[in-house]
Amino acid sequence: MAHIGLFFGSTNGATAAVAQQIKAKLDADLATPGAEAVELFDVADYYLKEMLPFDYLILGVSTWHVGQLQRDWDRVFEEFDALDLTGKQVALFGLGDQAGYPDTFADALFFVADKARMCGAQLAGAWPTDGYQFNASWACEGSHFVGLVIDEHNQPELTPHRLNGWLEQVCREFGLIDPFLSRKETRP
Repeated sequence: MAHIGLFFGSTNGATAAVAQQIKAKLDADLATPGAEAVELFDVADYYLKEMLPFDYLILGVSTWHVGQLQRDWDRVFEEFDALDLTGKQVALFGLGDQAGYPDTFADALFFVADKARMCGAQLAGAWPTDGYQFNASWACEGSHFVGLVIDEHNQPELTPHRLNGWLEQVCREFGLIDPFLSRKETRP
């Protein structure tokens, strides 16, 4: 069974709620009955060195104001510099407001992705920019974000579909599910 560390920061609870949804879905899909596939860590309460025992990591961050890190991530951000994440697979999700901040949409996702890469991590879960309306984002690499972007302010109805599609993609990229079985099970 895969054991995934999910680290998030949440000011008003939206990122924590998405982290709980991810945990529930992955525990249901990957864990044996009575076990957990995902362990949650609020970065306000844990040191980032808690990431080290995990081969698979999911990091969740929201963007605040004009492209800034969420405050708990901001407080621990320098801890990244002491981490060796070589060989670890990291998927990222971020929350942003494309209507309120169209020029810095989900920028914080880039900052966390960049630090993870600098520490040797291999990123997974790039997500298409299709369906979003924004002017600029540092989290974009070509036609994809560096991870899943959720906009609970303007597109909350799209969150379940985006989350399910992204989690299936991440599990495939992590090598936790057989892509053939995944396709076979979703056919009518």
